[in-house]
Amino acid sequence: MKLIVALCLVAVAVAAPPSRANYSPDNVQIVKYDNDNLGLGDYRFAFELTDGTGAEQQAELRNPGKEDESIAVKGSFTWVGPDGVFYRVNYVADDNGYQPEIEQGPGGAVPPAVVASLLG
Repeated sequence: MKLIVALCLVAVAVAAPPSRANYSPDNVQIVKYDNDNLGLGDYRFAFELTDGTGAEQQAELRNPGKEDESIAVKGSFTWVGPDGVFYRVNYVADDNGYQPEIEQGPGGAVPPAVVASLLG
């Protein structure tokens, strides 16, 4: 039982957003960058920076070559706020419009103006 608790604590520590204690905007590094886009419809990209900022997105071409052709997009973007809290916005953009869902780490509260701007 103690081993399971210890492993859970290690997993939480590893998954935690990076500390901003020694953060300098002049020293942000790219941790991950993927881009798969031929410009023909479907695409996928992702990036992650050492300051906790990141994004990923994938798109699917629907009804190719037809009058109602469209792209459905699904993705997320993340950042660590000045308050040190990790924020994530997951979204879908398709025939039903832009549909965001906001997640925040412990101690965070997304300001009402930000929520209003994301929800339209």
